[in-house]
Amino acid sequence: MTKSELMVRLAEVFAEKNGNQLLAKDVEYSVKVLVDTMTRSLARGQRIEIRGFGSFDLNHRPARIGRNPKTGERVEVPEKHVPHFKPGKELRERVDLALQESAH
Repeated sequence: MTKSELMVRLAEVFAEKNGNQLLAKDVEYSVKVLVDTMTRSLARGQRIEIRGFGSFDLNHRPARIGRNPKTGERVEVPEKHVPHFKPGKELRERVDLALQESAH
């Protein structure tokens, strides 16, 4: 699912629930604020936990020597922190159940 598909789905669910349409610009703004807030939190080294969905954290990757695949030349790769998502128990169970049901 892309960000634009998520926005369309949110607008549909809101319309189904409330009987009126949520403006596309409001949905877009809401998704943008959510993603920006999560990005800023991770950039500050904070952990994000969404109960029933999962958690986002940072993993540290130490500096290492890599290779340029095209030339084979050795390249120094600096240390970095990368975002990591760990799905919650409820999400894992729902995905597993949905996949089991679709296999039958």
